[in-house]
Amino acid sequence: MFVLTIDQIGSRSGDDRVPELLARLGSYECERPFERTVGDEVQGVISDPSLVREIALALIRDGSWHIGIGAGEASLGDTARSGTGPAYLHARSAVERAKSANRFTPSVAVDSDQVDAAASAESLLRVLGFIISGRTDAQWEAIDAHRAGESVSDIADRLGISVEAVSQRRGYGAQSIEEAAWPTLDALLDGAQ
Repeated sequence: MFVLTIDQIGSRSGDDRVPELLARLGSYECERPFERTVGDEVQGVISDPSLVREIALALIRDGSWHIGIGAGEASLGDTARSGTGPAYLHARSAVERAKSANRFTPSVAVDSDQVDAAASAESLLRVLGFIISGRTDAQWEAIDAHRAGESVSDIADRLGISVEAVSQRRGYGAQSIEEAAWPTLDALLDGAQ
């Protein structure tokens, strides 16, 4: 089981973005849906490692959140915040560690009793986070359209650019490198449970 504890970066100096985050996270199938816990922090419970990866990378892309991923046993309550167990403790530890990451490191951490798997998952998440954080808007435009099922030629036609330019945007944005690492990250997260 995975518990995600997510805390807004710079909430004291900015707007409360938790309602917007909860609306985004509401579309995901979770064991216990995300909810506000205290202040600008939310928590949710997930059983699928690929969903953990998807959410973590989306939040890293956004750049507004500290992400703590706790893996392990959990006794679930009626709501995400009413559960107990090691996964909850690991999520708290992870989000606190994520907050201490330097400004060049994606603010994500993974904690578990399976220390090696958690450390490896965290390292790969941070590498992928570094890649996606450096993408330009033009690269994201091509990558998002391609992931949504649009063909390269359709993307080129819609954007008024060449097929080669679309391929370059996807290539320099390292789309295939990121996606090739997803199964490995999912396996590492699974091993951290």
